[in-house]
Amino acid sequence: MAKPFKPSVKLTDNDVTNEDVYKSRRSLLKSMGFVGASTLLAKSAGAAGWFWENEEEKAAFKGKALEFSQPPKFQIAETRTPEDKVTSYNNFYEFGTSKDAPAKNATEFQTNPWTLKVEGMVKNPIELDYDALTKRFPLEERIYRLRCVEAWSMVVPWIGFELGALLKQADPLMSAKYVAFETLYDPEQMPGQRSRFTGGGIDYPYVEGLRLDEAMHPLTLMSVGLYGKTLPPQNGAPIRLVVPWKYGFKSIKSIVRISLTDKKPPTTWNRLAANEYGFYANVNPNVSHPRWSQASERRITTGGLLARNRIDTQMFNGYSEVAPLYKDMDLSRYY
Repeated sequence: MAKPFKPSVKLTDNDVTNEDVYKSRRSLLKSMGFVGASTLLAKSAGAAGWFWENEEEKAAFKGKALEFSQPPKFQIAETRTPEDKVTSYNNFYEFGTSKDAPAKNATEFQTNPWTLKVEGMVKNPIELDYDALTKRFPLEERIYRLRCVEAWSMVVPWIGFELGALLKQADPLMSAKYVAFETLYDPEQMPGQRSRFTGGGIDYPYVEGLRLDEAMHPLTLMSVGLYGKTLPPQNGAPIRLVVPWKYGFKSIKSIVRISLTDKKPPTTWNRLAANEYGFYANVNPNVSHPRWSQASERRITTGGLLARNRIDTQMFNGYSEVAPLYKDMDLSRYY
């Protein structure tokens, strides 16, 4: 039996999630009148990781086991973030702005039936039902690094299929240049969509976008599961985008619509604060967020509240193979 971990130094909540980073992102929402001071105090406690003390009191998500292959090139030798942290430390403002709110508020979220449409500038529009999300394409497990713009990171074993495979079946027109994504809009199920305070003042539904060549890159994944099972609601069930070289807010959750277009689509955080959240959102340690550095990150692995694992951030989150997509681009301007 392993001996219990004893910290060698006295730690505070700041050792888990940088309080300045957390509060400064929320201060944007507060300045716009979307978050009250008392709410911020409650959320600061959640962001600091105190909710992990009550993990045992929560009912575990019972996902459906998935069949998938494990391509060796995606089985990276990095410590995975424990499943209980991947499923309890989330940004999904449709269910609230504190890190523990999605796990608490999405327990009754209904994902079946579901419809995902691929439309716009394509020759063959596609409509996938719930079963097709996991059966139309062979599934793979890919262990990807996930880097949040808030300067924390995880290592997650996603299960899914390449977005490019889906887009190829839709057969984009030659004039298509971008891919737009849209999250489900269902205020009855998503409390953040009912209230500007609960949902952080976002103009819902949540939308995102990629250039077509980014969307077609082999790393770009449509995820339907993690840790061997279907996605929990708080992680974007039943299907979400995962773009591992970009900050996490680009990886839109609970997608219902994918549209091919010849115009750059609006994206939620860019629309809310364009000077802070660019369209590209590539992980770049050399370009700071206006209110905090991106040079390093806090890797969430083991240890819960006592975890201390700060590491240097890598360009493109370590996925250097995507660098040719941005050849001759000024990445300090196109951030």
